[in-house]
Amino acid sequence: MKRLLLPALLAAALHAHAADPAAAEGPLDALPYTPSLDVTAMDRSADPCEDLYRYACGAWSRHNPIPADQSRWSVYAKMANENQRYLWGVLNKLGDPATGRSPTQAKLGDYFAACMDEGAVQAAGLRPLQPTLDRIAALQDKQALPALLAGLQLAAGNDRLFFGFSAGQDFADATRQIAFASAGGLGLPDRDYYLKRDDKTLKIRSAYEAHMARTFELLGDAPAAAKAAARSVLATETVLARASLSKVDKRDPYKTFHVVDARGLQALTPGFDWAAFQAALGTPAGQVRYNVTEPAFFKAFAARLKGMGLADLKTYLRWQLASSLSNALDSGFVQANFDFYGHTLTGQPQIKPRWKRCVQLVDLQMGEALGQEFVARNFTPELKAATVQMTDEIEAAMSRSIASLAWMSVETQARAQQKLKAIVNKVGYPERWRDYSALAVQRGDFLGNVVAGNAFEARRRLAKIGQPVDRGEWGMTPQTVNAYYDAQMNDINFPAGVLQAPLYDARLDEAPNYGNTGGTIGHELTHGFDDEGRQFDAQGNLKNWWTPKDGKEFERRAACVADQYAGYTVVDDIRINSRLTLGEDLADLGGLILAWEAWKMHMTGKTLEGSDPHAAGTPLPPTGAEPARGGPSTALRDGMTPEQRFFVGFAQWDCADARPEALRVHARIDPHSPARWRINGVVVNMPEFEKAFACKPGAKLVKPAAERCKVW
Repeated sequence: MKRLLLPALLAAALHAHAADPAAAEGPLDALPYTPSLDVTAMDRSADPCEDLYRYACGAWSRHNPIPADQSRWSVYAKMANENQRYLWGVLNKLGDPATGRSPTQAKLGDYFAACMDEGAVQAAGLRPLQPTLDRIAALQDKQALPALLAGLQLAAGNDRLFFGFSAGQDFADATRQIAFASAGGLGLPDRDYYLKRDDKTLKIRSAYEAHMARTFELLGDAPAAAKAAARSVLATETVLARASLSKVDKRDPYKTFHVVDARGLQALTPGFDWAAFQAALGTPAGQVRYNVTEPAFFKAFAARLKGMGLADLKTYLRWQLASSLSNALDSGFVQANFDFYGHTLTGQPQIKPRWKRCVQLVDLQMGEALGQEFVARNFTPELKAATVQMTDEIEAAMSRSIASLAWMSVETQARAQQKLKAIVNKVGYPERWRDYSALAVQRGDFLGNVVAGNAFEARRRLAKIGQPVDRGEWGMTPQTVNAYYDAQMNDINFPAGVLQAPLYDARLDEAPNYGNTGGTIGHELTHGFDDEGRQFDAQGNLKNWWTPKDGKEFERRAACVADQYAGYTVVDDIRINSRLTLGEDLADLGGLILAWEAWKMHMTGKTLEGSDPHAAGTPLPPTGAEPARGGPSTALRDGMTPEQRFFVGFAQWDCADARPEALRVHARIDPHSPARWRINGVVVNMPEFEKAFACKPGAKLVKPAAERCKVW
């Protein structure tokens, strides 16, 4: 399931250093163009059979160093940054009250203007937050906690205050929405940061405690009291972390699906009144079905709550509230938040410029309204039609693949085909735009707007409880440079933002486009049949539609991929946690295989693409001095055959770099493998790659046929 929460790592900005190239960035009137196959990013001295990633991306980092306000940088991140600069230009214009603005455009412009008015935010200081802090201070007994907690959760817009409570699709009946109570309450990215005792983890935990103390001082506590408060919060969060599932366990839907009724929910936490909590949220209590994602967590929460004194309880609430909203407060909170979450945790040298934070917040809280502005200017019907055609072709390739699987029974094949045919493809933007008329925006009240936006989104989600599922809803905004598959909706979603050059490039030949965007489409499609997605049926219900024998055959093939990726190093001596990344690794491999098959079928009977009359005499890459074995032609473009362009186009979707600190964090929490292995780890299993570059036995990216991994 997708959750769009106000991220703790969204640090506010002060002033960029003049030496930083990002400091010279300005708003854009149009999106810049970079080709989907960028020859300037390549390192032609590298042997693609030894390291395709270096061959395709070896010069990318040199031309695209990590900006000082980023912990990681990639083709996707650079595109997202360019989109932000473009939206900055849009919002600047909408921020002018003198221009003709619709009511929705006025809200966009006024929200952005309030965010950009740093002087007003600084002058206000802690005053806008004080009424909420006073509510915490006024707590007299634990019986009043549920109502207070509901208000704080609405304001914070995340699951940082003990737990999360919202709507979600019923795993047993995907046509309806039920209430979900989920584990939360942590300020660090993962439970392991509280439980492990290696030197790096201990150092981060110590820095986190110091950061909390600094925040309490900003809230007005004396230094000694602030340190004591930080220790108290850390103790509570450690108890909650110990009772939380690991990231790997959370990938198993059966471990996060525990249905209870209202009485059962109350029995888990005898000291916490759920009826009072839901009444304060404005959600009817006494629901027939609640999914408690982690019952052990809620038992631990109840025990901790019982043992906490009022002072410790208030301390915990103050911390989570201030931390959640620090990006909307004055520069002291902003800097403290960045110093830990940005610099210490992920190695980011410099805070993001204020315009970037403000664009991100508008995107987060009024994303579809901003998306209408983006789509109207950047997503043509022709682009949508081309992407839909590519998606249809890749789904047809998946259908052929399923039908050809010797290891799968006819019974399971029929159910797989049924699920494939039921997938809904959402391309570009939603058919029905979200209505923001109930969201109140005040031009001079930045924190008030953030809190109102959080509450608006939380209430929108809570209102779904007990209602039928809206199959047309999107979980990403149209301007997002990303894509996703939702197992319960059984749909794949490709926002307009990810269907722009250099990911999809209408100016170039088909080969790199199928390698790049085609691989992404195939990736999302394969998620419906990866180790997690395969557990949901065509309607999105958690249901085993596999025969026992077929299930074991799938697990055996998936284990080949897991074993392969477990041998790859992320940074230092940290290996990929392949149980965490398995779904993404399976999707990367399956997706590119499908894209290749779709591309070959697409080109059947067509004039050979990639022919370049000006390329005659252009030397081939080092290993391509001869025609690709089994390849249809020696036609060249940029010195590469179409097959080689397919694989280089694929590799260049993830040219990337990251700071060591960021790599360590993502090794623990990110279900995606690092960029190099998302490329090399895929092609080593594809004989088509070996043929395209005439690789010889013994090369690093050549596996004996018997050792190759393949599921779909």
